[in-house]
Amino acid sequence: MLRIDKYLANNAGLSRSEARAAIKDGIVTVNGEVVLGIGDKIKETDDVFILTQEVVVTGETYLAFHKPAGVVCATEDADHDTVLDLIPDFDDEALKIAGRLDQDTTGLVLLSTDGQWIHRVTSPNYKQVKVYEVETADLIPEDLVKKFEEGFLLKDSDKLTLPATLRIEGEKHASLELREGRYHQVKRMFGACGNKVLKLHRRSVGAIDLNDLEEGDYRELSQKEVESFLKKA
Repeated sequence: MLRIDKYLANNAGLSRSEARAAIKDGIVTVNGEVVLGIGDKIKETDDVFILTQEVVVTGETYLAFHKPAGVVCATEDADHDTVLDLIPDFDDEALKIAGRLDQDTTGLVLLSTDGQWIHRVTSPNYKQVKVYEVETADLIPEDLVKKFEEGFLLKDSDKLTLPATLRIEGEKHASLELREGRYHQVKRMFGACGNKVLKLHRRSVGAIDLNDLEEGDYRELSQKEVESFLKKA
């Protein structure tokens, strides 16, 4: 059984507040009967209409979002905008974040209503490749390439980090490929080398790249992009 307001938000292209307003206005019917309770429960097999327009189940949602600095990866925050605040066209109670970026980190964040898919994206068992662009306070020596490949024993951990690919692209700039997502991992790896990360940007996760997606914008993923995470590791 589903709440009628949540059902409308998931399948009728309405925000939760718009769905509730439609119900209160008496323009929503279920099996021919007008619905006035925003918390009323329905079955997916029920016939639901807004005026004369039938509401049809649209399935799961999969999104790519370009997170700006200062935005937090959380469902709500009293002091800062959240990722979900900047995606108003989808039901924020059903949409979940697949992996988080620090408040000051920019770049690609994936979201979905599909919990099993999110597990595929985030679980270390699937070793999804994440690519970061890094700017540091000090010069990046060439010998770090081998150190990142060999792995680090970070503080408060008894396991080496998985082999990571570091590509030095300037005196203080590099790209880094990771296949895991430990807490503050990139910053901690550079910190273990005596260097501080000044800017961090996630360019891609698995086969999904930001490409031309502008900061603060989002787009729906293609079926091919969604299915790329369902392949065996």
